[in-house]
Amino acid sequence: MDQPAEIGRRVQRLRTARGLTQRQLAEPAYTPAYVSTLEAGRVRPSETALRHLAERLGTSYEELTTGRAPHLATELRLGLTDAQRELATGSADEAAVRYRRLLTDAEHLGLPAERAEALLGLGECALETGDLDPARRHFEAAEKLLADEPLPRRARAVRGRAVAHLLAGELRYACYLLESAIDELTSSGLGDPEALLLLHAAVIGPYIDMGAHARAAHAAEFALSLAPRVSDPALVASLHRQVARTFLAEGRTADADASLAEAQSIYRQLRLRTELAHCHWMRGYVQAQDGDLATAERELRTAREMLTAKRAALFTAQVEVELADVLRRQGRYDEAAEMLAALLDLDEAHGAVHAGGAHRLLGLIAEERQELETAEEHYVRALALLERSGASGDLADLCRLLGDLLRRTGRTEAALDVYRTGLGHRAAPGTTTLGPSPAPVRLTH
Repeated sequence: MDQPAEIGRRVQRLRTARGLTQRQLAEPAYTPAYVSTLEAGRVRPSETALRHLAERLGTSYEELTTGRAPHLATELRLGLTDAQRELATGSADEAAVRYRRLLTDAEHLGLPAERAEALLGLGECALETGDLDPARRHFEAAEKLLADEPLPRRARAVRGRAVAHLLAGELRYACYLLESAIDELTSSGLGDPEALLLLHAAVIGPYIDMGAHARAAHAAEFALSLAPRVSDPALVASLHRQVARTFLAEGRTADADASLAEAQSIYRQLRLRTELAHCHWMRGYVQAQDGDLATAERELRTAREMLTAKRAALFTAQVEVELADVLRRQGRYDEAAEMLAALLDLDEAHGAVHAGGAHRLLGLIAEERQELETAEEHYVRALALLERSGASGDLADLCRLLGDLLRRTGRTEAALDVYRTGLGHRAAPGTTTLGPSPAPVRLTH
């Protein structure tokens, strides 16, 4: 709402344009003196008074209080729904172009909620294209705009920021952000299912990388139990969008907004395909740990297909490392090496952790083939990548592999140096920044 002086000038301008006196505008609920004081900007009018004046002036409450025609905000929300559809079913780059234009419009119109929505969309686009620093900045800006909102409204921003840190190799901090949000939801009684699905699905990655496999399995099971059940969500969302356009053309702004809210909810569910792919990935990882390599391969290939369809490059790379390891353990070295070769060019800002994992597996394959010099080259390259990322658990394991190789080839002193490096990176398996796992969740109905 604008300041009283600006609202007063707007009331006076509209009253004059319509040829009304102060008495005609005020009656029957208010006095001419009240309207005079209001037009002079010396009183902050109540919502009840402003709605009365808006009706008498033949305008909307929103336009009277902000100077903004209500259809502009609705058209902006319609644009956000279109951008969500593009991100859910099409190209992240094209969706980002839409979101940037909508962010500018939301800033111009002074709509903080729509600004936050555009920033969240830009963050999601940047995650899918692997631009981690911009992604983090977008999510932080959205979270700042939503600072006074309940946690379920901020969950997407928290989740996005955590995933950006995770993909940059900052595993413990990512886990801290997610566990903190889950615990806050639980302790506050705000067990919102969509927010919980987002947060639990996102925490699977850092749990796996930190060795907390039981927690990861529990998070995956819980997230899958919350998965939406929509037979054809894209069709339903498209219907709501078209209905919204029809209502908007008829001037039924409130009805259009209600249809848009339905469409936005469905498109958010569509984007949960990325989260559900993580759950399939976790199932595959657990099956691989149990030695059921055929089932593990099936689950990991499902996750890979889902993520490839979403063009989620870094998430796909994460799953491909796990799938290649399953292929290696089955003795299918050539298939595994071919899959890993595509991951070696990922740079430090776009997946160094996954490139490091690929080099590690190629080192294992070379060592099992007795190609020891090639194995050493891959281990050293993996070590350089992972040291920059801070993936301490992976570093400790890699130092053990390299140290064992050096010892086998008679370089005992060099092996000892590598072992000491590994001890410096070693962390207790299964620990996180917070220590205890998040408290059990009670869902609201």
